[in-house]
Parts: sequence; structure tokens; C-alpha cells
Amino acid sequence: MKIRIKIPSLLTLIVIIILTAIILSLFLKLPFTRNISRNDAGTTILLSTFFLTILKGMPVSVSLGLSSLLTAFYLRLPAMVIFQRISAGINSFSLIAIPFFILAGQIMADGGIAQKIVEFSNILVGRIRGGLAMVNIVASMFFGGVSGSSVADTSSIGALLIPMMVKEGYDREFSVAVTITSSTQGIIIPPSHNMIIYSLAAGGVSIGALFMAGYIPGIMVGIAQMIVAYIISKKRNYPVAGKVGFKEALKITRDSILGLLVGLIIILGIILGIFTATEASVVAAVYALIITMFVYKTMGLKKLIEVFKSASITIAMVLFLIANASAFGYLMAYLRIPTTIAQALLSVTTNKYLLMLLINGVLLLLGMIMDMAPLILIVTPILLPIVTKFGWSPIQFGIILMLNLSIGLCTPPVGNTLFVGCAVGKTTIEKTVKAMWPFYIAMIIILLLVTYIPWFTMFLGSIFER
Repeated sequence: MKIRIKIPSLLTLIVIIILTAIILSLFLKLPFTRNISRNDAGTTILLSTFFLTILKGMPVSVSLGLSSLLTAFYLRLPAMVIFQRISAGINSFSLIAIPFFILAGQIMADGGIAQKIVEFSNILVGRIRGGLAMVNIVASMFFGGVSGSSVADTSSIGALLIPMMVKEGYDREFSVAVTITSSTQGIIIPPSHNMIIYSLAAGGVSIGALFMAGYIPGIMVGIAQMIVAYIISKKRNYPVAGKVGFKEALKITRDSILGLLVGLIIILGIILGIFTATEASVVAAVYALIITMFVYKTMGLKKLIEVFKSASITIAMVLFLIANASAFGYLMAYLRIPTTIAQALLSVTTNKYLLMLLINGVLLLLGMIMDMAPLILIVTPILLPIVTKFGWSPIQFGIILMLNLSIGLCTPPVGNTLFVGCAVGKTTIEKTVKAMWPFYIAMIIILLLVTYIPWFTMFLGSIFER
């Protein structure tokens, strides 16, 4: 997962020189560094090397591994310890769910399920003012609930609806903005492989509880976006979608239900105790494969091979990232970085409501400059002990984290979903971001509601809470 920071090249060069000088001076034990404690020096090397390698364009996963090895070398820790942590990072049965959920999402994205969901959404909300915008949001709600990926949502739903919206008279930037922001529902509405990553980073929080807790906030995000889209559509007099006949509506519903059943099978299976979340991922992948190959017949052997190849690349990147983040997290704990950061936050305020507002602000800023998965792995061990100390459930915090970082996927300079949406919609980031401001505001309002009103997450999440 390559992250490139979009800042002026001269400033980048200056920062690289400064970080390199800091690292070298600590390794060479220059006179002005001799009074720095071993832990402080190790912390400085770990973080400086991490940001230095990112600025030089290395993938985040490689940056995590290299900074861990270099810091271990400085601290005179055996290199074998780091390699053991890398191995242990992916030696978890629950992680099996990630490859299968990714595969299921890829099959659905390439197997024509998106088209069925768009047609079904048109039946539900197409007659509202700004109908295609409403269809876009509702389709993302359904598709996100079966693919679990905002990028897959944007690329598949966007490829269908953005050209259609532009043709019907919608502004291109508005069409792209709706597609990008609505696709973040796939991060919150289960199944979401990012929730599985959070569960791992949080020390084994129930995946079933996280899945259930995501439903109400995810639907809230969708409704908020629909309200914004309706107000803008009313103001600009965007058209309603075409009416669908009764017989055609029945046919579309019958065809689309088969695809939508993926999410229902997963959740009901977990709730009823038929299978675990890990087993549910396998069921989802197999079911999606059967539906696309033998029912919809939209995927042949050649396309299936391409799907497996694409999914394998994504899976390898995610697991390599998790493995290296495990070593990075071990060194953070060894150097007591979470404790130091916790003390710094508590020195600002001990009011739990202001503290959560501060944490939300920090997460929103971090989401703008780093990708989602590495951030989950890095910040969870740091922030989770703080928020649980002040009474927030690990489940509620997991959804708060997902909401924050899903907003980050839509924001420059490093927003993967934003980049994909602009590429699909053939427009610039600057114009799109300007059109996205009303949707940003709506998402932040939902974030604050979820943060300060536990009911939105815990009403369903408490079913599985341990």
C-alpha cells in the first residue's frame, strides 16, 4: 500500500535532511545527544525512520518493518525478536477472514452484482428529487454491506452511475462527490475487513459485536448524505429517475435479492451461532462465486482467474502490512510510547468529553495523511486504553475509529477513495473536494453523535459484547 505525501518537493527535501541528521547523530552518539535517555532515543529513531521512509516513497508496510529493525539494532535487541513478532503478527486464526472477505468483495465488484444493486436501489428511491444521487447512496449502502470496501464501491458503482448522472444533467463534481462519500459506508456497514484488523489490534474484541455495532451508524451516515443530496438536488432542480414498471420491478428485485443475501447470510449466521465470523467469510466467498458464475453467469473462468489474481495482490499487501505493524507495535510498547502519548493527552484535559473531541480531531488529521489499515494498527494500542479508562466501550471506539478514518479516505493529500473516484469520474481533486464539503459536514455530525451517544453503537453491539 504505497502512500506518497503530496507536499512541495523543497519542503520534503528539508524534512528528509533533518530526519536523516537526527537518526545519524543518535547512532553516532554525538556530544549533544549523550544526555538523551535510551528510551527517548529509541522512540526518536523509530518514528523518524518511519516518516523518513514514507517521505522517500516507500510503502507503509516496508516503512514499518525497516524502522522496527533499525530501532532494534540501536537498542541492541536481537533481530530474531523482530522477525518473531512479524511472524506472530499474522499467526492468528481470525485473520483468515480477511482474505476471504477481500475475495468475496472482489467477486461481487467484478461479477455484476453492483449493476443489480443499482437497479434495485432505483426502485426504492429513484422517484425522489435527485433520484440518481439517492440511488447512488442507497446502492453504496447495499454494496458496502456485501463488499466491505470503499474503493471497490467507488470503482464499481461509480463506473455505472457517474456517467449516467452527468448525462441526466447532474454536475460532474457533485456526482463524483456523492459516489466517494457514500462509498465509505462499506467501512462501517459489515462485513468490513478493517473491523477485523481493529479486533486484532484491540486484543480480540468480538468481531460479531463490531459487525452488529456498525449497522446503525452506517445507516445514519447514508441518511445524512441523502438529506444533503436532496437539499442540493432541490436547489439545483436535478431530475428524478425514470419510473420502473411493476413487472420489471419484480424481476429486478428477484435478481438483486440473490446478491444482497450475502450480507444477510453472514449476519444471521453469526447471530444464530451457525458459524463464526471467520467461517462466515468463507461462506460469503463461496456464495458470491456460485451466484456470479452459475446464476447471473457474468463471470467465466478467464475473469475468475483475473479476480483471484487481483484479490491475491490485495491480500498479500494487507497481511504483509499487519505482520510488519506487529513488530512496530511491539517496539512502541517496549519503548512505552502509548503511555507517553496518553500522559500528553491527559495533560491537555481530563474532561472525558473534551478528550474524545481532541482524539477525534487527531484521528481526522491522521486520516488525511495515512492509509486506513496501518493507522488502525498503530493508533489502537495507543488510544484504546485511554478511552476505555474514561468509560467508552472498545466496540464503540472501534466504530468511532472507523468513522474517523473513513472520512480520511475522502480527504487529500492521501485519500485512496478520493483518488479512485476522481479517476473514475474524470475530474480533478480540487473541484471534487469543493463539492464534498456539505457531505463532510454531514459525516462529522454523525461522528459526533456516535461518539457521545453510546446507544447508536451499543444497542446492537451489546448482543455480542463480552
